[in-house]
Amino acid sequence: MAEGSGTATDPWVLTTAPGSSTYLMYADPDADPPALVCQVGSTTLRYHLSAVQDLHGWLVEQGGWVDLGATDETKDPAPGTVEAWGRSADNPVAGWYGLRKGYRGRFGMYLPPLLEAKGLAELTHQPRNNQIRAL
Repeated sequence: MAEGSGTATDPWVLTTAPGSSTYLMYADPDADPPALVCQVGSTTLRYHLSAVQDLHGWLVEQGGWVDLGATDETKDPAPGTVEAWGRSADNPVAGWYGLRKGYRGRFGMYLPPLLEAKGLAELTHQPRNNQIRAL
C-alpha cells in the first residue's frame, strides 16, 4: 500500500516497479480534464484520471501478465504493452492518456505502481522487463 491519500496535500508516495525511483502522484478531479498528477523530481506529468479504471479494465480483458514497456513519448513502445495501450487509438480516450505534450510517455512506468498500491493489480519487481496483471 502506498503512503498518502492521493490528494495534492497528501499525495501517494510510489516506487517504480524495479524499485529504482520514488515519485508522488495525486488525483486532481477539478482539472479540465480530471487528471492524475505525477511528480518525478522537478518534472510534472499529467494523465487522464480515468486511466486507473480504464487500465484495470484492459488488464482484466488480457487475462494474464502484460509487459509494462515504459518508454518516453518520442519512442515507439513494443506492441501489446501497457505503454502501447496508453497511447493507442483503441483505448477509451482514443489516444494518449498523457496530457502534457512532450511528457505524455512513461505511462507504463508510473501508472502500474498506482494500480498495485490500490489493490487492483500485481506487479513483478525485477531490475528490467517488469509485468503487471489485474487482481
